[in-house]
Amino acid sequence: MKKFLPILLLFGFGSPAMADLTHKLSSSVQLSVSAGATQVERIGTTYSVSGSGVDTTYTPTGGSAVSDGIGSLTISSGVGAIPTLEATQKTAGSAFSFSQSFTQGDAISSNAPSTGAVSNFSNQTSTGSGTAGDLAGTILTSGAVTVTAGGAGTVATGQFVNELTIQ
Repeated sequence: MKKFLPILLLFGFGSPAMADLTHKLSSSVQLSVSAGATQVERIGTTYSVSGSGVDTTYTPTGGSAVSDGIGSLTISSGVGAIPTLEATQKTAGSAFSFSQSFTQGDAISSNAPSTGAVSNFSNQTSTGSGTAGDLAGTILTSGAVTVTAGGAGTVATGQFVNELTIQ
């Protein structure tokens, strides 16, 4: 028996293994339906004239001819109309330059734009609202995740996370 005592002591009083073990399980489902939105930007009317070595004449509506004038915009409902401008070279054979530019602006709308409809504005972005339809998400007690697609403009995301940490 004395011969087995050191062996028994060696097995009986050995140091235990030390380790921290963490195990986490989590499931999640996220469902979202987009809202409708419309963003517009109305551009204004612009008119410019530049030149040298030319004579200009314009005649306003119902008025007399104006020499060396450039005219003016006529605005109706927020939309400008370009004046009729006549340009002639001041001195024959001499250098001259003339340029005229006009950008037609957007008319003022009496109604707000409708989502998904095209209105009278130049820069427009419109996104229709989402439709939930069959959109659904389920988490079972077993941790199983199921998602069901919805209509346009919807997002369904299911996630299962298994985390094991040993220190």
